[in-house]
Amino acid sequence: MKQHIAHIALLVDDYDQAIEYYTSKLKFRLLEDTRLSESKRWVLVGPEGDGSCNLLLAKAANQDQINRIGNQAGGRVFLFLHTDDFDRDYLNLVKNNIRIVREPMVEPYGKVAVFEDFYGNLWDLVGPSEADTE
Repeated sequence: MKQHIAHIALLVDDYDQAIEYYTSKLKFRLLEDTRLSESKRWVLVGPEGDGSCNLLLAKAANQDQINRIGNQAGGRVFLFLHTDDFDRDYLNLVKNNIRIVREPMVEPYGKVAVFEDFYGNLWDLVGPSEADTE
């Protein structure tokens, strides 16, 4: 059996504002923006790479969902952005005034820093370990 996770729904309060943030600040690509109804769109963004998993920007539709924007993981790191060039992408975060929650450090699995996106979701930026670069 072949399966994979294709999309992760990320609650947002405004489609266009979310598209702008993820494409201009994190340098993601806008993969799809299809209007489904007056209030609902199918919006996919994702980083450069193999495209195996992308974010589905889902506009919160009720108060319960609105209350979870930026806190879908209860304050834990929610998303993990792996990169082939940690320094390049870390400098992009700094250049775009993205809040760094934990400065870069080397872990057995690679170089990692924690950052907060526009909504307050926590992300790990993970670069290759030294063993991977040898």
